[in-house]
Amino acid sequence: MSTAAKSLLVLTLLSGIASLSLPEDPFGIAALIVSGALFSLFLLALIAGRKIKFDPVLR
Repeated sequence: MSTAAKSLLVLTLLSGIASLSLPEDPFGIAALIVSGALFSLFLLALIAGRKIKFDPVLR
């Protein structure tokens, strides 16, 4: 897992905990939206971080 993916995972967890601990004010809803956005960026970082090796020589 790349460094960017690890940091996005930590930020997603922190914003998820913040959205659960805050009341249902605009701040709680904003933390939930931020958590969803960070989770989607985390998934993109996981996909982009995969190292796909292509062997052009067929044996």
